Amino acid sequence: MHIATRMKTRTQGGITEVLVLVNHPMDTGLVKSPITHKIIPAHFIKTLTIAINHKPAVITDMGIAVSKDPLIAVKLKGAKSGDLVSVDWIDNEGMTGHAETHVS
Repeated sequence: MHIATRMKTRTQGGITEVLVLVNHPMDTGLVKSPITHKIIPAHFIKTLTIAINHKPAVITDMGIAVSKDPLIAVKLKGAKSGDLVSVDWIDNEGMTGHAETHVS
């Protein structure tokens, strides 16, 4: 299953900031449901990769300590106007997300 992922970039002074917003529950596996009183199974993003022109620039290993619907911000040097910036991620249940944009 593919989950909605949004991304935008902004460049200032030769530094490109990449903002990624993922619509994801990021459940820790440590919380009980208030309705069923059963543990909500862990469901979190494992790996997130940001690439410039299809070359990985940032690879992150994530886990249960990240908040619901995470907003990830990364600053990159060397990205030029028109470069393709993409993000791909996979979670512990095999769900994925992808977004891409061009540096403005």
